Amino acid sequence: MPRESAAPKVPKRRLRRLFRLLAFASLLTLLGAGILLGLLYQKPLPPIGDDIRSRLLDARGNVLTTFTTDGRSRDPVELNQISPLLIQATLAVEDRKFYSHAGFDLKGMGRAVLANLQAGGRTQGASTLTQQLARNLYLTHEKTWTRKSKEALYTLQLEMEYSKDEILNMYLNEIYYGHGAYGIEAASQMYFGKSAADLDLAESAILAGIPKGPTYYSPYTHLDSAVKRQGIILAAMVEVGDISESQADAAREEKLDFKPQGEKNTAAAAPYFRDYVRSIVTGTLHISSEELDQGGLNVYTTLDPDMQQAAEEAVDKGMDHNSELETGLVSIDPRTGYIKAMVGGTNYRASAFNHVLATTRQPGSSFKPIMYLTALSSRMMTGLSVFNSQPTLFHYDNNRKTYQPRNFGDKYLGEINMQQAIAASDNIYAVNTIMKIGADKVAAMAEGLGINSPLQSVPSLALGTSPVSPLEMASAFAVIAGGGVKQPVTAVLKITDAGGRLLYEAPRTQGEAVVEPAAAYVLTRLMEGVFESGGTGNRVASLIKRPVAGKTGTTDTDGWMVGFTPELSTAVWVGYDKGRDIATADGRRAAPIFAEFTEKALANVPPKIFPIPDGVVSLYINPQSGKLATAACPEKVLTAFISGTEPTEYCDQHSTGTGEGYPGADSPADTEGPAKEEHSLWSNIKRWWMN
Repeated sequence: MPRESAAPKVPKRRLRRLFRLLAFASLLTLLGAGILLGLLYQKPLPPIGDDIRSRLLDARGNVLTTFTTDGRSRDPVELNQISPLLIQATLAVEDRKFYSHAGFDLKGMGRAVLANLQAGGRTQGASTLTQQLARNLYLTHEKTWTRKSKEALYTLQLEMEYSKDEILNMYLNEIYYGHGAYGIEAASQMYFGKSAADLDLAESAILAGIPKGPTYYSPYTHLDSAVKRQGIILAAMVEVGDISESQADAAREEKLDFKPQGEKNTAAAAPYFRDYVRSIVTGTLHISSEELDQGGLNVYTTLDPDMQQAAEEAVDKGMDHNSELETGLVSIDPRTGYIKAMVGGTNYRASAFNHVLATTRQPGSSFKPIMYLTALSSRMMTGLSVFNSQPTLFHYDNNRKTYQPRNFGDKYLGEINMQQAIAASDNIYAVNTIMKIGADKVAAMAEGLGINSPLQSVPSLALGTSPVSPLEMASAFAVIAGGGVKQPVTAVLKITDAGGRLLYEAPRTQGEAVVEPAAAYVLTRLMEGVFESGGTGNRVASLIKRPVAGKTGTTDTDGWMVGFTPELSTAVWVGYDKGRDIATADGRRAAPIFAEFTEKALANVPPKIFPIPDGVVSLYINPQSGKLATAACPEKVLTAFISGTEPTEYCDQHSTGTGEGYPGADSPADTEGPAKEEHSLWSNIKRWWMN
């Protein structure tokens, strides 16, 4: 009997032992969870994107933008600056229990597991907004257990560190809405051209549906799918009690007014300049992309924010946004070589290609000043040198080749001098000039001015047939504007790390004298004639109320305006990416953009004349004879020469027969000369100030 009564006690002891083990395991689990939560609470979260992204600062030391690898367009807003309808739509479709769970929706996870098991694959997800935020802020989207474990830990930390409203606010500012727009404000502006605070119910439901599949649910590329998902979200909002069925029906019937895809809209300031600086920092200064993106560096640049705004406004005003015509504008301070403004295209969102750097465009006649500078510097020619503008067949390469240029519209002017040729952009005169001085010397001059693109030493070089970039043209003209001194083109002044330690500083230089100052000044005076009556830039002269020199250029596919004041050297190009021909009207868009930009950029700078260097002689010349004017000459033009190249003979076409006007009577410099100079200055002042 005793043995029989002891047998049942064995299972009870086993049950008690199992219970103790389970209790101990539970205690250990709770203890471990508590320790883990404590560690997570004390451990700081990784810095959020904007805290680690390097910053680009303008010339005034203000933050202009941040560096990102994804070209993000972001404009963070507070939660109270977002439409409540958008918030309700997002929560209804993405995370209905957001305000009640601790970062994980356990029931949702269970339903997703069952659905995936039944389907034999992953058909449903159960990520909460907090989990999605953790993934977007700190992780990649790879499907590995390691990533999922980290996501869970970061989710717990976010829930412990921030309030629910703060998490929701961060989510709505960080989530991707397609086409480069990160955050609800950027998305609202891109799709509807309005603030996120002003979104109505239909618009909110459309936008709330995009993050699930930014490509598939984009109203730009898959409108039907976007509308279907809008209906799902409206039904979800009805189900949770946010809206009534009649409100949902009205929203479904509303015709949405989307902004045209690719229409200019980007929150990033000076995006083309930012990308250019990135290429310099990573390519030339050898700072890694990872350090630039996540090292918290401060990159101090030369960009002037007011001039940049003037450039963007001039381009926006001067371009046809209904066409595919592109543009590029870059402006350099000739006194320092600093890039002050850069616009690489009409719309960065549509195309990030920077046309300012494109070395595939023929400059056309805008290249001619470089050739004329070569001629003046050689002292083989002056502004009075005459060639006959007529149809001409040129022989070169020891008479083995021929070249026959034409003037625009087959308009030939007969015997003209350099000043007239520059103003009228005469091609025959230009080729005569390069044949006289040598194409190889012109190519050497261009290289000395900063043009690094390969140039063909052939007669057509005079007409700008060798492709160059707008940046190279602005750099070359900056040397002319700077009196023959070449300053290194500079965009980055210095770089410091997150702690303020100096990593790089641009070298200070006095520049390199590559052209005789007198030659640069004489050419400048000749180029001012482009904006006077009869010049190719005359149509925009009324827009510029300060001394300016420049040259237009037109090819079948390109339109140019390159010019300068004492403060800025600017190149503007227009054309098509596909190299198709441009209409005459489109080719003429460059000059108004140049004029608009120059005046706005220098609105607070008093007009300045170009300084006259040593080695320059200014004399009154009779334009008919090309000789020194006398008192008898009915017309006198004050003309600049490099000292030693000025004419010495007096005009003999207007003698009265009494000796009036010749040496021994009254010197022109002592009689009508000063009066004529005063009149010339007054004409300039009148144009600069009164137009």
